[in-house]
Amino acid sequence: MRQGAVQFYDEQASTTTLRDEVLQGLGARPKRIAPKFFYDERGSRLFDAICELPEYYPTRTEMAILESCADEVARLAGADSTLIELGSGASKKIRLLLEALWPRQYFGIDISREFLLESVQLLARDYPWLEVHAACADFTQDLDLPDCPGSGRKLVFFPGSTIGNFEPRDALAFLERVRRLIQPGGALLIGVDLKKDPQVLHDAYNDSQGVTAAFNLNLLERLRTELGAELNLENFRHRAFYNATRGRVEMHLVSRRAQEIRVLGKRFRFEADETIHTESSYKYSVEEFHALARRAGLQPRQVWLDSARLFSVHYLGVIRRQRPAVA
Repeated sequence: MRQGAVQFYDEQASTTTLRDEVLQGLGARPKRIAPKFFYDERGSRLFDAICELPEYYPTRTEMAILESCADEVARLAGADSTLIELGSGASKKIRLLLEALWPRQYFGIDISREFLLESVQLLARDYPWLEVHAACADFTQDLDLPDCPGSGRKLVFFPGSTIGNFEPRDALAFLERVRRLIQPGGALLIGVDLKKDPQVLHDAYNDSQGVTAAFNLNLLERLRTELGAELNLENFRHRAFYNATRGRVEMHLVSRRAQEIRVLGKRFRFEADETIHTESSYKYSVEEFHALARRAGLQPRQVWLDSARLFSVHYLGVIRRQRPAVA
């Protein structure tokens, strides 16, 4: 359907999907809920607030890298491309690329419908020369996007180190799906958070204003609002820490006491200090990420880092497989 100047496709993950995944996750050991469900409208706005916090380095660091490399990205990508942004959110970083690339089309994909629609409508207003498409869709499941432009070179932009939210095997599968989407001749521009001082990581996920805690707890509020869950938010607290053995930051919702919650007629028992694992954020060295990309059939062509080596932005092409010689 058309929303003003935007061609909008509503493939939103249904309440049924939320219901099924939550019931499955709360019944698991340990309990878990996927981080994609953070991003209802309020959660998306809270995440935008997190990105402005002094402790949260990834957003401003990635923005600074993109400002310095946007012209080089444009030279690598070439003219007349289709720019596809996965997890478009507030669409702030994409403006740096739009102004450098002047692509033929823009296609934004995000799971938060109202937030996405507001963002892409602003893009269409500010860039009247740009053909704007948007899809409310769960890109972690399927990249066969509705009416995704089929002609021209595709540049997929996946910012924010969201790749770190995937378990390594799922990150590999995701990168393989991106490779199939962009070939032939396309590329992936992706932000990847680097391994660093654990204290820097701790501070980034435990900000002094409590915004990250509110973002994490909003997941439970969403369960109350959308699924009618019977629970008391005061009985849970936010916890985030760096797991050095796994190379990831973990976020959890911790039960303050023994309790029981009800969701859709099902009862879930918590012991004191039992947690719901809500997010992992894996950190990579440049070499580790390049090895992962190559396993997915993607060839590292360029990488840009900030001077403190906090964050990285990678430009990846498709590895062309050699056909076996004919005997």
